[in-house]
Amino acid sequence: MKFISTLLIALLSHGVVAASLSDSVRTYQEALIAHGVTGSNIAGVFKGSEVLALSAVTSDLPGDQAITEETIFPIWSMSKPVTIVAMMVLLDQGKYTVDEPVAKYLPEFANLMCRPEEEDADLYPCENELLIEHLLTHRSGYTYYGNGGGEGPDFRFPYTDLEDYIRHVASWPVEFEPGTDYLYGINQAILGRLVEVLSGKTFFDFLDEAIFAPLGMSDTKFELTAADRDRLQPLYRKPQRQFGVNGIAPDEGTARITDQYDELDYAPGTKKQLGGEGLVSTFSDYRKFCQMLASGGQYNGQQIISEAALERMTTTVTPPQLSGGYSSGFGYAYSVFNLVEPALDGTGSPAGIFGWSGYHNTHFWVDPENGIYGLFMTRTTPFSFEIQKHFRAAVYGALPAAE
Repeated sequence: MKFISTLLIALLSHGVVAASLSDSVRTYQEALIAHGVTGSNIAGVFKGSEVLALSAVTSDLPGDQAITEETIFPIWSMSKPVTIVAMMVLLDQGKYTVDEPVAKYLPEFANLMCRPEEEDADLYPCENELLIEHLLTHRSGYTYYGNGGGEGPDFRFPYTDLEDYIRHVASWPVEFEPGTDYLYGINQAILGRLVEVLSGKTFFDFLDEAIFAPLGMSDTKFELTAADRDRLQPLYRKPQRQFGVNGIAPDEGTARITDQYDELDYAPGTKKQLGGEGLVSTFSDYRKFCQMLASGGQYNGQQIISEAALERMTTTVTPPQLSGGYSSGFGYAYSVFNLVEPALDGTGSPAGIFGWSGYHNTHFWVDPENGIYGLFMTRTTPFSFEIQKHFRAAVYGALPAAE
């Protein structure tokens, strides 16, 4: 009888916690829509395959549409962790070591030039070799370029394929000696070409073989068919002129739902398969990717990457930095963040959570301590990391009842 009573209490407690968590997450989703932060959105919190909270909320914005787990989103920089996992698969296979020069496999990078600290000085041959780990960790010196104009190898340009793209990239100087600093940029797009060389396959074919097929991620790819576009979530484009620093002044412009501003063409058959920003996916697909990461690199009994590789890719390399006079408490590993100082984050998230986000405000994180992971998808610009931060606050504010 005592056992039955204890079991009943445990089951009832689990139900109360699940209801509290679901209510907290949905309340946050509704607030985002009510205050014009996002259009329709979907969010979930999971433990393995168990659903702790899952809800899709639809806005009444003209032109918006309801979201399901099969709605397609451009995931932009959430492509990066996928590329990192592909590199970890190849590392597990012994195809390379992280301390090898990139030029060993991509000779275009053999004579890399560095930009000097003095603005009016000449470029000079880099003293440090560009290593594979520098690309994995955004410590190469490459940044993002162009954004529709300006100098540098803008990934939006219609390059033929990744070989064509990296040939242009390699001719461009890096901003500092490789390995000496952190600078977010095009590194995973370069790694996509490295995957091709190491594997002997196109980048997508390797991703499909090593990751997408084993995980059942059939809607994650670099292209959109006409049928796919029927499932593509429209963009909620908010005011783009952001004068509202720290909430002092409102952003300026008109918000609207649009089917324009894709920025990438997602053409069927494209060979410009950008590992840093080029994938589209669904909530259902990316949830499987998160589950694999939360399960020690394993999914349904199949080891996608080793536990050692997972630990390597999620271990902080660049420590937390000051930005805007404050530190978020996050360091950076292999193109995922890692929470080093929870007190600075202030959401109740524990040290060691890792994850990443995408330009159109798709967000995920994995919590190894609690064995949970969270995923949020909407489609809106400008990007805001605050969306993920407060999603985590909504989750962890409801979790203590489970103790």
